[in-house]
Amino acid sequence: MVEIEFQQKTKDLIDSLKAICATNGLGNSTGEFEIITQVFLYKFLNDKFAFEAKKIDDNIATAEKWEDALSAMSEGDLEMLQLQMGADTARLKPHHFISYLFSKQNESDFAQLFDDTLMDIAINNNDVFAVMTDSGEKVQLFTRISENVTVSKRDQFCKAIINKLIEFSFERIFTQKFDFYATIFEYLVKDYNSNSGGKYAEYYTPHAVARIMADILVPEVERGEIRNVSCYDPSAGSGTLLMNVAHAIGESRCSIYTQDISKKSSNLLRLNLILNNLVHSIPNVIEGDTLRHPHHKDGQDLKKFDYIVSNPPFKLDFSDIRDELDSKVNKNRFFAGVPTVPKKDKDKMKIYTLFLQHILTSLKSGGKAAVVVPTGFITAKSGVDKKILSKLVKDKMLSGVVSMPANIFATTGTNVSILFLDSTQSDKVVLVDASKLGIKVKDGKNQKTLLTENEEKLIVEAFNEKKAIEDLSVVVNYDRIKEMNLSLSAGQYFDVKIEYSDISQEEFDKVVHNFESNLDDLFKESSEFEIEIKKQLKSLKYDF
Repeated sequence: MVEIEFQQKTKDLIDSLKAICATNGLGNSTGEFEIITQVFLYKFLNDKFAFEAKKIDDNIATAEKWEDALSAMSEGDLEMLQLQMGADTARLKPHHFISYLFSKQNESDFAQLFDDTLMDIAINNNDVFAVMTDSGEKVQLFTRISENVTVSKRDQFCKAIINKLIEFSFERIFTQKFDFYATIFEYLVKDYNSNSGGKYAEYYTPHAVARIMADILVPEVERGEIRNVSCYDPSAGSGTLLMNVAHAIGESRCSIYTQDISKKSSNLLRLNLILNNLVHSIPNVIEGDTLRHPHHKDGQDLKKFDYIVSNPPFKLDFSDIRDELDSKVNKNRFFAGVPTVPKKDKDKMKIYTLFLQHILTSLKSGGKAAVVVPTGFITAKSGVDKKILSKLVKDKMLSGVVSMPANIFATTGTNVSILFLDSTQSDKVVLVDASKLGIKVKDGKNQKTLLTENEEKLIVEAFNEKKAIEDLSVVVNYDRIKEMNLSLSAGQYFDVKIEYSDISQEEFDKVVHNFESNLDDLFKESSEFEIEIKKQLKSLKYDF
């Protein structure tokens, strides 16, 4: 109950920051996104520093004001204190604290001081908290947020923010678990994590999809035994899929690797990693084009990963770089080929097939992957899609498929399936048709489908235990898949049910007699209609 109350207070803080932005003409703008996420992160890091300092030093913990106790420390003692803190705690100085800015809010050029503080924190923590681009440039933790506001309003704008931040502390949430942070993160970014028109624009993956993927990739019986593994997403977005997998494995037992062309996605992902005790993976976050410039490599070859999850863009016009991708350098990576440029509807080029090939090339021997694909892929009859399916069957890399309900993504009408890959699997492939599950709800102007907790468990149990459940799941071998022309649609393997009942010869004769009588009546009625129509036509003829 206390956690729910504090969760609401956290949401209230986010709402109050959005209200400040709205009154300054920034509602739903790019500037608002930068301000909300960066101010929230500044508050989070400030309170995390206090939380860790109090755990280490009793004098700080018992002080009336922890900021005063820290300010009284010598530079050497403060440095020693910071050395004892975990690597996921930002290195702050007394003049970085929110309380210090609060005390200076009535001075002239307060907005300048506010921005300078954020930039100083970013520079001091660049080695840990900066995201790198594929060209090697570092993207700092903070920017000068007041520059989003008209010059005359900047001081008042920053004063309004600092007065909201001083009102309560996040300290008590640092003992919370993954689900708490997942809820807060979703609320924080719900207005910003959508298709912004960018080239590989990010989409928010529903938590039900993310949970199912994680629970199948990392079954309950394996948790606690996995150590020092790598998890990768080549189109990471805000990191929902990776956060779920990392939580299932254990945040301290895995390293996250990502790449995404979207700057906004990379910033959201960094925030997500900080919230979820995965700061050690921030140096592995790359802002850049995975298809043209894959960053994660071992020498000249692509780096291989233990776990890969992805919800790549499905269709996109990449005609301008198509020939660049179809090169000798990429021949092994894009083994099934690069889709040709159609004469019409270039925006429907199947870019997901390139991500899928990249994932297959990046998967370790014995590794596991889960990829969201359009359901049409699992019954592909030709082209690049069919070549990929052929390789999956030939190399026996399939663990199975889960076909999701329509509108599981509120932002797209495309039906989706989750493709599970695992080269260690036996000759048993699990196909699940979950298309009839879920409840329909309104999401703004869209309709989406929500799976219940029990439905999620049913899907995971059927898959992990390789259960055949009527009208839900089937277990098939590779020979059977070949017989079915490589189709991975569960429905095509279900037994056709014919309802019948035992009756006597006398009852059968009676049924046949009734049918014959009905047919006689229908023929008689048809003949009468024919005679009547001819009369009407003859009458019309004489009238003319």
